[in-house]
Amino acid sequence: MPPEATIPKDEWDLVVEPKSSLFSLNFKEVWRYKDLLLLMVRRDFVAYYKQTILGPIWFFLQPLLTTAMYFLIFFKVAKLSTDDVPPMLFYLAGVTVWNYFSESLTKTSDTFIANAAIFGKVYFPRLVIPISIVVSNLMRLGIQFMLFLVFWVYYLLATNAIHPHWDAMLLLPILILLMACLSLGLGIIFSSLTTKYRDLRFLLGFGIQLMMFATPVVYPLSLASEKYKWLLVANPFTAIIETFRYAFLGKGEFNWMYLGYSALVTIIILLIGTLIFNKVEKTFMDTV
Repeated sequence: MPPEATIPKDEWDLVVEPKSSLFSLNFKEVWRYKDLLLLMVRRDFVAYYKQTILGPIWFFLQPLLTTAMYFLIFFKVAKLSTDDVPPMLFYLAGVTVWNYFSESLTKTSDTFIANAAIFGKVYFPRLVIPISIVVSNLMRLGIQFMLFLVFWVYYLLATNAIHPHWDAMLLLPILILLMACLSLGLGIIFSSLTTKYRDLRFLLGFGIQLMMFATPVVYPLSLASEKYKWLLVANPFTAIIETFRYAFLGKGEFNWMYLGYSALVTIIILLIGTLIFNKVEKTFMDTV
């Protein structure tokens, strides 16, 4: 037997043991690997458009092109109301918020499959990867939010079309936290299930598109009839985007009960996702 095998366990700097309980989440260990987390965040952000011609310009070009397309299709052709908010600003607000959520959800859902090679070679808390994706997308959200602010300041100073609620803007950090946790929770649920059921990857891509239309991204919540309004409110993302528009555009339906419901659902989804992720990470190499 090698000499190091006789060393008592309490004298090692780090002891890696299999998790015996589904509730052994050990978030303290994730914090110990914060340097790796920051390294992953930098890698994701730098490599995103590294081999493209336009590079970081895509951070601005994507929301602008999407907003222009929504303006033509939903405002000019479909004649959907924007609650008297300038259409370009209305759609840009929805695109800015929705892009962060959908991008984070899509990438975290591919955690196990995309990083199987790394997971099979070295040990580190597996939650570091999906968390790093959500954090790196925050940088992208910040850039696109600055673009939104440029349009917002123009309409605020040059027109009388928007009347923001300044006190509601204090909720912005809470809204960002809810989006991050919701996308992380749903993402790790799908990443855990797709290790065995690969069809879910295709279902997720289709489901995100459907969810966008089940969320007031290209239309206001006020456009929904009272008969079907509850279906939209049942979507936890509805309160987030409506509160964002209420704060910055002066339009939108702000309701503490809706926002509280969104927070409760987000916490439940994140908890369930973390538990499933914790269970699957022990055996996923056998099925991935």
